[in-house]
Order: sequence, then C-alpha cells, then structure tokens
Amino acid sequence: MSHILIVHAHPEPQSLTSALKDLSLEILQAQGHEVQVSDLYAMQWKAIADRKDFIETVDPDRLRYIAESRHAYASETQTLDIAAEQRKLLWADAVLFSFPLWWFGMPAILKGWVDRVFAFGFAYGVGEHGGERWGDRYGEGVLAGRRAMLILPIGGRAPHYSDRGVNGSLEEILWPIHHGTLYYPGMEVMPPFPVYQSDRLDEAGWQQIAVDLKRRLDRLFSDAPIAFRRQNGGHYDTDQRLKPGLGQGEGGTRIHLLQPGDPEERLVQGV
Repeated sequence: MSHILIVHAHPEPQSLTSALKDLSLEILQAQGHEVQVSDLYAMQWKAIADRKDFIETVDPDRLRYIAESRHAYASETQTLDIAAEQRKLLWADAVLFSFPLWWFGMPAILKGWVDRVFAFGFAYGVGEHGGERWGDRYGEGVLAGRRAMLILPIGGRAPHYSDRGVNGSLEEILWPIHHGTLYYPGMEVMPPFPVYQSDRLDEAGWQQIAVDLKRRLDRLFSDAPIAFRRQNGGHYDTDQRLKPGLGQGEGGTRIHLLQPGDPEERLVQGV
C-alpha cells in the first residue's frame, strides 16, 4: 500500500479539525496504508524563519534567507527539524494537510512549516532555465509524483464561498495554497475537502462528514487532480505568460486550468 503524511495544524486535540485528522488516520490505516502524522502544535514546531534555521552561515553579518537556505540544503547543514520534515515528504506518496481556514489562509504555524521546510533546492530553485523553461516547477520538481489534499474546516456557510459569494469562491481563495505552494514543487493537487459551518456541526452532520471523507480517501489515488497547466508543457511563452488562444472563455486564475480542445502538453527540454 501507499505512504501517507498528514500535516496537522490545530492547537486543540478535541477540535473538529483534530477529529478529522484522527478519522483520516483511522480510515487510511484500515485501508492498509502506512501513515505518519506531523502534529505541528504537539511538536511545538518553530514557525519563525530566522538565522536559527542554519547551523552554519555563509554571511554572519546579514541574513539573506534564500542564500542561506540554498547553502544549508546543499551542504546538509539544515537543522534537524527541517531535514526530518523533508524526509517525510520524500517518503510520502500523498500528503494531507489538516487545518482550519483562518483569515482566508493557513494558521501561522503551518505557514511557518512551509516557509522553513520548502527550502531552496528542495521545493524551489530547482532545474535549468532557458527559452520557455524556467526551472522545474508548476507540475515538476522534487515533490512530483505525490498527491496533496486539504482537509479544511471553515466557519462560514458554503454559499459565502461560491462563485458569487461575498467571501469569493473557495477555488480562488485556495489558489495561493493549491497552485503556489503545492503544485509549484510538483505535487498533484486534489480538490479540497471543506467542512462548512464547522462550529455548528451536530452528530448527524458529523456522521455524514465521516461517510464523505471515507469516500474521498478511498479515491485519493484514483480521482483526477485539479487540472493545472504545467509550466513547461508548452502553454506559456518565454515571459511565462499564457500563449494567445488559450484560456478563452475563462477569467482570473481559471485560465491556468486545462480546458477541452487545448493542445496537448509537452515537456520543454532544459537548455
């Protein structure tokens, strides 16, 4: 069976978010998968990216985080907590992110996990540049071949997150996470599993959520991921702008989704 990592971010073990994490663990283990859990609050994860992330520094006088991240990853001098989480990601066939939607994004501790673990040379700064190719990203990269899915309690009502909802569509709200954080280093991103009005869920609602979550996890490796265009699939020009004729009839970030009739994607060879 598969290896699955759950990255969990909620401070209360008795919360709905934690219950969903526990249920996911139970379902996946019953299916025969091997599962690891990174419970960030329980781990007392260091969320702040700073000089303490580097055992040795290139420049002791001024912190250039990207340069230090590149050096630490290449020289294997990252701190133990960062390296351990990277090993979990490389071990995993799929990664589930369990967190509540707070202020239209991740809790700070999870954002700090991304900031520190997604190091230069690991999640970005990978691959050759030349012509239409700008490195291995957006569909390629170190984390290619893995699937990712958000398990996402939300306090508001579903209509508030619809295409005409006052909060904006959930698809647009999650674009920075789905496309910018998970697809960027190569992961295939599954549609999210939102739980709306999470602070008003009754027992009957929980039972239905449990059925729905099991159905989604049963199909974690068979359902189609979100159809983002690959950066190096031939659809973008040398300025990384979508080529004329593509994205017709769509607006906003949806132009970056594959559409019926689009030319077949190809790999642009590095130069």
